[in-house]
Amino acid sequence: MSHGFELEGQKAPPTPQIGGVLGKVVKFQTSLNSGVLLLSMIALLAACGILTGSVFLRYFLKVPTDWQDEMSVFLLVGAVFMCGAYVQSQRGHIGIEALAGFFSPKANRIRLLFCDAASLAFCTFFSWKSWSMLHEAFVEGQTTSSSWAPPLWIPYGLMTTGMILLSVQILLQIMVSLTTKGAVK
Repeated sequence: MSHGFELEGQKAPPTPQIGGVLGKVVKFQTSLNSGVLLLSMIALLAACGILTGSVFLRYFLKVPTDWQDEMSVFLLVGAVFMCGAYVQSQRGHIGIEALAGFFSPKANRIRLLFCDAASLAFCTFFSWKSWSMLHEAFVEGQTTSSSWAPPLWIPYGLMTTGMILLSVQILLQIMVSLTTKGAVK
């Protein structure tokens, strides 16, 4: 994947000004994505600290820890899913750019819109299924099978929230692309 602007001496393409309600929603989503990114970075550091502390406690002090694996998994699941919208906003996902050189700018715009629409359809379906798993886990009081037994609505809630944020981000990018005639990549 190459955007071209990550090369030395290059700058990112300018983002056109978006006014009205759409512009305000985009600014809010950008702020939300930045806040979630910060929390996710803290979650990753916490997972590292928990796992490191667990290794020290188990191997050097012979103190058993039965909660650290699940806590770390919950933190990692949260960080991965919650950061999806930020990664999408930066177009930081892996993309196949081999076809971009073969198509005209108009055809590339259509190709990107098609890919975004397909991604939106998948992410919306994933959000819906995640929501149903969250609801089921919450209503039934499901927990993990470990002795610590934290509730499963926690990771399902993080997964659902992250997928909803990602769906909203993709929808906003489609709307901005249609509004600005594809000026935003």
